[in-house]
Amino acid sequence: MPGDDIENTLGFLRHAGQLKSLVRKGWTRFAIPDPESVAAHSYRMIVMAMILGERANLDVLKLIKMCALHDIPEAIVGDITPHDRVPRSEKHDRESAAMRTIVRDLPEEKQFLELWMEYEAGTSEEARMAHQIDRIEMALQASEYQAENSDIDLSEFMNSVRESITDPDLEILFSRLT
Repeated sequence: MPGDDIENTLGFLRHAGQLKSLVRKGWTRFAIPDPESVAAHSYRMIVMAMILGERANLDVLKLIKMCALHDIPEAIVGDITPHDRVPRSEKHDRESAAMRTIVRDLPEEKQFLELWMEYEAGTSEEARMAHQIDRIEMALQASEYQAENSDIDLSEFMNSVRESITDPDLEILFSRLT
């Protein structure tokens, strides 16, 4: 790897590393102690993609890459939730600009941008599965927090996921969480 490639790679990895300390804001509204980070969420999505992508006969590597990249822009824009009342188009524009900045000058720039845009648009089976995995991982985390503290009502997370799951395996998995 030439020197510039190493520096560009380190820059990308530093952005990715910022997700390790970026707390998922949805949990902070409920004062969840020690809430998960964006990176922790992405990690479990990747593990889910390995299992569920295989079962669905999808391109597992592509699915894993989408899950790994889907929240990378949050290193710059932060975790924007529906409660932030940022219009969907504005959120997409901010994240798109951030993604372009983060992958700029990487040899993988085109590939990473295309995968992220495909995920955002939901234009492939892998992208649609990645979106569902994103949602079901949130539901799984909510069920775990709920089990730890029954005084907290996290049903809004479960309810928001219910309609977005269409994969039969994920529907069964989700039914076991509720």
